Amino acid sequence: MKFFTPDFYIPQDDLYIEITTMNQKLVTKKNSKVRRLREVHPDVACKIFYQRDYLHLLAKYELEPASEDMPAPTRIPGPPQVVNLGDDAAAG
Repeated sequence: MKFFTPDFYIPQDDLYIEITTMNQKLVTKKNSKVRRLREVHPDVACKIFYQRDYLHLLAKYELEPASEDMPAPTRIPGPPQVVNLGDDAAAG
């Protein structure tokens, strides 16, 4: 059995958020997990934010000047939400 824990949850929008700003191998893996989550639980909304999305938000709200070498967050604080992806997800 395989599990997926998105980075945080926005209750007012009933939306899970996954942030991926690491290397391409991890981005591909997270894309697969979110795709599988949508297949198994189509009623669960989960949005992936990529590094470019994170950097655009920082620039838009003038939190930091836009820069490609800006350190990326590793995890947004908040209670973890564990979602069961099903038994057949263990193969992937």
